[in-house]
Amino acid sequence: MRRTPASTAFALPNRTRALHILETLAIGAAGGGLFLWARLPGGLISGAMIAVAVAAIAGRPLSIPSLITQSVLVLLGISLGSLMSRELLQHASAYPLTIGLLALATFCSTIGSSFYLQQIHGWDRTSALLAGSPGALSQITILAAEKGADVPAIAVVQTIRVIILTAGLPMLLTVTGMAPASTAAATMKVASLPGLVELVAAAIAASLVLRWIRFPASWMFGAMIGSGLLHGAGLVEGTLPPWLRGIALVGVGALIGARFARMRTKILLGHVNAALGSFAVAILISAAFVSVVALTTHVRFSDSVVAFAPGAMDAMLALALTLHIDPIFVGVHHLSRFVFVSIAIPGLVHLFGRPQDDVDD
Repeated sequence: MRRTPASTAFALPNRTRALHILETLAIGAAGGGLFLWARLPGGLISGAMIAVAVAAIAGRPLSIPSLITQSVLVLLGISLGSLMSRELLQHASAYPLTIGLLALATFCSTIGSSFYLQQIHGWDRTSALLAGSPGALSQITILAAEKGADVPAIAVVQTIRVIILTAGLPMLLTVTGMAPASTAAATMKVASLPGLVELVAAAIAASLVLRWIRFPASWMFGAMIGSGLLHGAGLVEGTLPPWLRGIALVGVGALIGARFARMRTKILLGHVNAALGSFAVAILISAAFVSVVALTTHVRFSDSVVAFAPGAMDAMLALALTLHIDPIFVGVHHLSRFVFVSIAIPGLVHLFGRPQDDVDD
């Protein structure tokens, strides 16, 4: 009996995984490039996301490792931080009101979507509450596993919601004329080589500090803070080269699309209707609160739409970058909702969810 050398045994899986990673990135780049060529709004992130999602659903073993994920989020954070200016803080006085409305919108959206899933699709209360929660997918998945909820179904509902928002919001804002046609970020000069080094160093340092204190989305927000501080202090002028910003947007799109690689087609198709219906409920409730913000504050309508959209934090911030929407306003609100979901949802599940024994039966 021949024995396979240890070096070969370890090399083959690593080589296979590397090919899967390269395939994921290549498909994402092709999709993003196609959408960009077609001049579709948000083309890089939407194209990459859709292309990777389609390939994953078709059965391709796509994946993106944590190192590339972190690098992409750092690039995204640096780009967002480069947009910071005093002008972007003009709506800061409205933050307490809009954050309060966002917390209420999150609660109503979760309860509304949960009620729909229970009444129309017969879901148990625990699974319905967790599926109806907007954002914080990692925390929701862990909590679902602990409570014995239907994790695959929850993942389908959450992921489809993010896919629809990431692909649909750019189209909606552009068609309705709500997305600004241009911004300083679009013509912002590229930072010098020493400036780029300072930006990367500050971004990584701030990210590591936030990671140490267990701050949510530490890589993205750390890079955003580090870059923002350097620009706000006038120590660095300019931002990343356009091709690096493009890599960040394609990377975020590929990250979202690759979520489908962990889903079986049968499970996905079995919960599509539930996902679409609960999304419709959530978006109608969010739209009602966006209307209140539009009537009671001076915040731009496009800013409030992206800030209140019940999607993933990294995806919505990437859209803020590509659609030239206020990254500070969007970032503060999505971070607030992340904190609210992380704190409130376990309590809601404890109070209103089915007992563990009932879920397991």
